[in-house]
Amino acid sequence: MTEHAPAAFWDRRYAERDQIWSGEANEALVATVTGLRPGRALDLGCGEGGDSVWLAGRGWQVTAVDIAATAIARAKNLAARHAIPDGRITWVVDDLGSWQPAGSYDLVSACFLQSPIDFPRTAVLQRAASAVAPGGHMLVVSHAEPPPWAKGHDHAGQRFPSPADELASLQRPDALWDTFIAETRPRRAFGPDGEEATLQDTVILVHRQS
Repeated sequence: MTEHAPAAFWDRRYAERDQIWSGEANEALVATVTGLRPGRALDLGCGEGGDSVWLAGRGWQVTAVDIAATAIARAKNLAARHAIPDGRITWVVDDLGSWQPAGSYDLVSACFLQSPIDFPRTAVLQRAASAVAPGGHMLVVSHAEPPPWAKGHDHAGQRFPSPADELASLQRPDALWDTFIAETRPRRAFGPDGEEATLQDTVILVHRQS
């Protein structure tokens, strides 16, 4: 695998359709972040920008990172359609496997940061956790199982972590962090051909003590 293979993979993936995701914020993000005082937010694997735009529209200063230039271009267009002020979101095209957070964040969000190709997810999440500011939060949402419309696909290289798995992978000192949420939640979703299903997501929200 060449250095640029992951970026090429994801740009090809986004090129398959004019829009891959809904453009709306993830349900777990909305449910857990609503009510938090806005500050600096880091959106890991921002995709086409639904979460980043939602956060920015509610007063957060967002750094949004994704490996796919195609996805970032669509995210910028989404922000423009929502009249997000210039500078409210810093868009970064980079590989999270090597990208380093600059400074600290009041919220780090990683929603469905899972990949069918090789990706150092645990290292990325641990690095991001170290960038959570005192008093800040980290939200990790992941697929707890493959969707029914993915039957027949090879999932051998993918992980579908439990809440306990996710907490253990973060390697947080218990004396410095509180676990606010560690559970599996159902979510109504629709497949690429419109098929409806109830999916299971692992949701983790941890808080770094002040």
